[in-house]
Amino acid sequence: MTTRNLMLNTRSETEALARRLAGLTRSGDAILLSGSLGAGKSVFARAFLRTLCNDPTLDVPSPTFTLVQSYDSPQGEVSHFDLWRLQGPEALEELGWDDARAGIVLVEWPERLEDLTPPDALHVTLKPRPVTGQDPDAEDQPREAVLTGWADRL
Repeated sequence: MTTRNLMLNTRSETEALARRLAGLTRSGDAILLSGSLGAGKSVFARAFLRTLCNDPTLDVPSPTFTLVQSYDSPQGEVSHFDLWRLQGPEALEELGWDDARAGIVLVEWPERLEDLTPPDALHVTLKPRPVTGQDPDAEDQPREAVLTGWADRL
């Protein structure tokens, strides 16, 4: 399994990584996005989805309360899951997980997938790297991205 560590010094570098990975994504792919609250998952997801859908102004609300938000893209349907509030992997069936897997899935809080974690997924873990003297809640804080998977594409 391939693992790459990248330092992302700004929000725009996080967005650029998301855009690059969107360009490598194919129908049937799963991108699993991990990180603590405030790690940059929403920044990544927004840039990723806007790129896939060829719409730089696409409204990308967090699916925290709906649990899943679907988008049409040239590569097919893209489903953005936020599993923070999921009651267990069996609840994924009600959200259309099996059907969504035919397209592209972007999953925040993927540890809640448990046994349903796709073995060929790209795991993207974002870790904030606060700078001494910088507000830890700063929007543009550096972060590390750890990418695991997609040995044939990364």
